[in-house]
Amino acid sequence: QVQFVESGGGSVQAGGSLTLACAASGRILSTYTLGWFRQAPGKERSFVAACRWNGQNTLSADSVKGRFTCSGDKDKKMIYLQMNSLKPEDTAVYYCGVGRTLRPELKNTYEFWGQGIQVTVSS
Repeated sequence: QVQFVESGGGSVQAGGSLTLACAASGRILSTYTLGWFRQAPGKERSFVAACRWNGQNTLSADSVKGRFTCSGDKDKKMIYLQMNSLKPEDTAVYYCGVGRTLRPELKNTYEFWGQGIQVTVSS
């Protein structure tokens, strides 16, 4: 069982930056893929970015490519999402997750999720 505490969300103006963090507890596998998803009001949870503990195999949605970066520190049991050049359309609840998945863009392949944290970007 893995549990997360998410932090770093909040309100920011367009063009600003935020770093989301997920502190994990429990049994953390080195084989986990680390993922970030988001859910805007009235929409389904959608893929944002994914990576591995060693920083390799990164993947990003086209909408955030070049702006958002997923990373992780296995020793500290921390997962991060660095978000730069934020836009109003990035407003959503953001979720971190882990799973032994070969399809990191698919939310149903993740095993454990954080509780979600609100990010609001104003124009």
